[in-house]
Amino acid sequence: MKRASQRRFISPYGIALIYVGLGDKEQAFAWLNRAYDERDNWLNYLKVEPRLDPLRSDARFADLLRRTGLSP
Repeated sequence: MKRASQRRFISPYGIALIYVGLGDKEQAFAWLNRAYDERDNWLNYLKVEPRLDPLRSDARFADLLRRTGLSP
C-alpha cells in the first residue's frame, strides 16, 4: 500500500489502521499525522473508531484530537 500511495491516493488514515493492527504505534502515529497534514476526511472518525483503541492512552492521540478539533 505504501508503494501504491506514491502513484495514487491511498488514505494515510487507512495505512495508520494497518500499523495499529500490527502493533506498531510509532508508524501508526506517523501516518495519522500525515493524514492530518493532508486533511484526510477519515480523521472525523478518530473519536469513535474502535480499531484506534490501542492508541487512546497515548498523549499523542489526545494531541491529535485537539488539533483536529475533536477533543471535548
